[in-house]
Amino acid sequence: MGAGRVFAYGAAAGLIGDLLLGDPRRGHPVAAFGRAAAAVERVLWRDHRGWGALHAGVCAGGAVALGAVAERAVRSSPVASVALTAAATWAVVGGTSLAREARAIGRALEAGDVEAARARLPHLCGRDPQALDADGIARAVVESVAENTSDAVVGALVWGAVGGLPGLLGFRAVNTLDAMVGHKSARYRRYGWASARLDDLAGWPGARLTAVLAVPAGPDPRGAVRAWRADAAKHPSPNAGPVEASFAGALGVRLGGTLSYGGRVEHRPVLNSGGRAVVRRDVERAVRLSRRVTWLALGVCAGARLLKRGK
Repeated sequence: MGAGRVFAYGAAAGLIGDLLLGDPRRGHPVAAFGRAAAAVERVLWRDHRGWGALHAGVCAGGAVALGAVAERAVRSSPVASVALTAAATWAVVGGTSLAREARAIGRALEAGDVEAARARLPHLCGRDPQALDADGIARAVVESVAENTSDAVVGALVWGAVGGLPGLLGFRAVNTLDAMVGHKSARYRRYGWASARLDDLAGWPGARLTAVLAVPAGPDPRGAVRAWRADAAKHPSPNAGPVEASFAGALGVRLGGTLSYGGRVEHRPVLNSGGRAVVRRDVERAVRLSRRVTWLALGVCAGARLLKRGK
């Protein structure tokens, strides 16, 4: 069996596994990587970009090397190769957990329980929930669903299509490092710089594919294209911008504006300014759009891998 079929079958099985099982409550491989990366940080941390780059190289490089060794070890067995790819895909994607958390907040909002929604929001994103009303929480959820469709699903599929098992593990390692050290706190402003820039680079193709696929997957294709072209570059993140703008246009809502992270207030440009304000029912609409984008991304990435390596 060729590498193209191994990835196509394995990625499809892994996504189905994620749909049926979601993330394990204990012993998640990504959590194990996070503990290992934290141990490396305790040894290497200096308030210096060079030491941070070494940290990123050791952790991400280790994940890629592990994937390469594992892939080579099962190369002679098509069944084992597909199973390993399926297990890795299930481990690195997070579409079901994303949908579950978003829907849990959406149900609390629909029930009028804003306090429960505020309590749940930190499971999904880093916004300050006490600063948000019901519609503000709904907007935060829609923005998080859009961005994480790329970060938690599509980006991994893209790099799996490009690099097989090493690509899957390497992308998730880079994305996890960015979440751990890539933010602009006093401790990580310099040390996390390399991880943040590496995540920008690794996330670039997945973000563009997510934005492209939101066009046919959403209820307003023209609106998605229009908002993407007009507003993507306004966002401070080079990868969140296209995704959030395309989702905003596809759903016909406004995203962006004032938000608060860790007590720090940011005033971001509005995406799709001609849309309406986000309301509670848009949480479910965003989750459904994310699901459609996910399965379209699987088709595109599996097809690309088949064309690249042959059947």
